[in-house]
Amino acid sequence: MKAIEVENLCFSYNGVKALSGITFSVDEGEFIAIIGPNGSGKTTLLRVLLGILKPEVGSVRVFGIEPWKESEKVKSLIGFMPQKEHISTKPPLLVKDIVLMGRAVRKSPLSPLSKEDMRKAREALNAVGLDDKWNTKFSELSGGQQQRVLLARAIAVEPKLLLLDEPFNGVDIPSQERIIGLLDELSRKGVTAIAVVHNVSPLIHSIDKILLLNKDLIAYGSPEEVLKPENMVKAYGAVIPIIVCEEGFVHPLFGDTHG
Repeated sequence: MKAIEVENLCFSYNGVKALSGITFSVDEGEFIAIIGPNGSGKTTLLRVLLGILKPEVGSVRVFGIEPWKESEKVKSLIGFMPQKEHISTKPPLLVKDIVLMGRAVRKSPLSPLSKEDMRKAREALNAVGLDDKWNTKFSELSGGQQQRVLLARAIAVEPKLLLLDEPFNGVDIPSQERIIGLLDELSRKGVTAIAVVHNVSPLIHSIDKILLLNKDLIAYGSPEEVLKPENMVKAYGAVIPIIVCEEGFVHPLFGDTHG
């Protein structure tokens, strides 16, 4: 079954093109990385998949559902990890409050959290290696720990599809490895995952495909198919050095920032 089907997707902000003629599909259980320069439409694409934005042209289906028409139904299938800077640290929220948010929004306003909700939240926090931070203030965690808590919130809802927006931004190497290991495990269990990243190299050994975006779809396919000099020039406007290691994996060397 196709987890995602996008055909001729176009979207603009106040007449300024953000996405143009985007067509691709994702099989259930695949792990996809989306890369491209700042302002290339990566986060916009995630918002369309979530049903937050309505396509101006084209069609989008998530497990056969049009997200903007049935956003609540689609969101019930998705675990979303936003960029960390989109989470306010001013309220004195505890880690457990953050992780439980995902399950809380799936309930009616008057329905209390159940023991099952608590158990799933604890399991998710344990999966990212932070079970001992249950009652810790979110604002007191390191950047890497905060990212892992946001991932725990996304997986606590037992999603069929994971959408991750810059999951490695500000993350130390141990936290990065922990996140990648968990994503590998979830992918093997059949969870579809799409991660927007500014540096794809840490994921090269894990992902099935790369979607290279700069408002237009530059290339989509295996890392070997996408990470070619001509494609990188089209996307970034500059030559990006590509290293091919002995195992045949390709690694682009660039320092693009997220956006």
